This record gives sequence, C-alpha cells and structure tokens, in this order.
Amino acid sequence: MELLDNLALGFGVAFTFQNLLYAFGGALLGTLIGVLPGLGPVATIAMLLPSIYSLDATPALIMLAGIYYGAQYGGSTTAILINVPGESSSVVTAIDGYQMARQGRAGAALAAAGLGSFFAGSVATMIVAAFAPPLTELAFKFGPAEYFSLMVLGLIGAVVLASGSLVKAIAMILLGLLMGQINTDVIS
Repeated sequence: MELLDNLALGFGVAFTFQNLLYAFGGALLGTLIGVLPGLGPVATIAMLLPSIYSLDATPALIMLAGIYYGAQYGGSTTAILINVPGESSSVVTAIDGYQMARQGRAGAALAAAGLGSFFAGSVATMIVAAFAPPLTELAFKFGPAEYFSLMVLGLIGAVVLASGSLVKAIAMILLGLLMGQINTDVIS
C-alpha cells in the first residue's frame, strides 16, 4: 500500500503545470538532439546539463528525465526514416522501421516506436519503484567482504569475456587497478 501512496504523491508533484512544461521542454530538446546520429541519451544529457543549473531539484530531475526519454526516442526517428540508427538501441528499430518507411508507412512506424517507448518507460519506472525499497535494504547489508567479492567477480568476468590474448586482458585489468589506486588530493 505504501508503494501506491508514494506513486500517488509522485504523480501529484509531476502533474503540476510547471513540471509538465519542464517535462515537455526536456522531451522536445532531447528528441531534437537525439535525432542526430551518434548522439545518444548520455551525450544529450551531457550537452544539456548546464540548462538545468538554475532550477530546483524536482523540476531539474523531471527535465533530465524528459531529455533522456526524448533522446532515447529521437534515435529511432533516423533509424526509421533514413536507416541510420542514432544509437545502438535503435539498430533493431532500423530493421523493421525502415522497411515500413519504404512502403509508405513511416508515420505508423514512428507512432509504434513512440508508443513503444512510452509504454516501456512507464513499465520500467513502475518496476523500479516497486523493487527499489527491497534492493536498498539489500544494499545496506553489503559490507567489505561483499564489495570485494563483487569486484573479484567483475574482474574474472572481464578476463573471461575478453577476446584475444589472455595475457593482454590480465595486463589491462592490472593497469586499470593500478590507475584506480590514484586518489584525489584531500585539499582539492
């Protein structure tokens, strides 16, 4: 029941007129930049990050979410219309979407991509909201032994997944660990 109360509170904050304008503006900007091939959501947020510095925390996060989802959808536009995926996640969209566009059904392909993006984003947000409390409880139980085990698992996974020379993979991992030992200065 607490999940539904928190979702209702979140929707009450998000559906104010000001926050809806920030979400629309972020989605519009994200889509306009996400349409450019090679610029995915991460690059779009990095470019538009200075635009939210003067905002409060809630509208800034809402605008960043709009930018991210708009850029994620914008990559499918070029994939459908000119068969150039804007990012790696739009490659599958280019397969069927471009064929639909060549048959004169580009509008239907763009609508399907938009509705699919909206539905997937909404469902993913609900799943994250549902599983966030138990996952945070699990994360608080992590100690030094668990963090060390995760790090060793990641290093072993990197060696196993490395293609080519095993010696080069281990050397690169050791170099990365050595570089990770460099710490920041306390004063700066």
